[in-house]
Amino acid sequence: MAHCTNCGTQLTDGVKFCPSCGATASQNSQNGYQAPITQDTSEADDARNNKAMGVLAYLGILVLVPIFAAKESKFARYHANQGLVLALAEIAFAIVYSILTGILTAILLGTGAWGLWSVITTLLGLVWLVFLALSIIGIVNAVNGKMKDLPVIGKIRILK
Repeated sequence: MAHCTNCGTQLTDGVKFCPSCGATASQNSQNGYQAPITQDTSEADDARNNKAMGVLAYLGILVLVPIFAAKESKFARYHANQGLVLALAEIAFAIVYSILTGILTAILLGTGAWGLWSVITTLLGLVWLVFLALSIIGIVNAVNGKMKDLPVIGKIRILK
């Protein structure tokens, strides 16, 4: 029995077209066995099997789960790196935010500029929405099985 060289379907003798894909007999070998053409799906399987790890990578401290639990997965490792960079950026911003808020509180509230203080601290607080948006972008990429860099911080590599 021959197999279609295009899709791998088993062909009966004398068939002019593959019943599955329509490939012509000239495209198929009628003398002996032809191994079916297979596609390397290891990356697709890796992404499908590790989507949950990819999602966990963007949920703050839970980034540690894929870092330690899915060391062999290229997909999970990629998203763990993206999530780790995002988490470190959030921590760095939290430190800067605390320092700036403390300084602004001492300077502006001491002079009675409540309005300016509230506007500046509110604007600084809105920066957290950027981190939320980056997390959502990363989660959507992980759920869709994509290994796409996050905007601004995506090129930074910590994990290899």
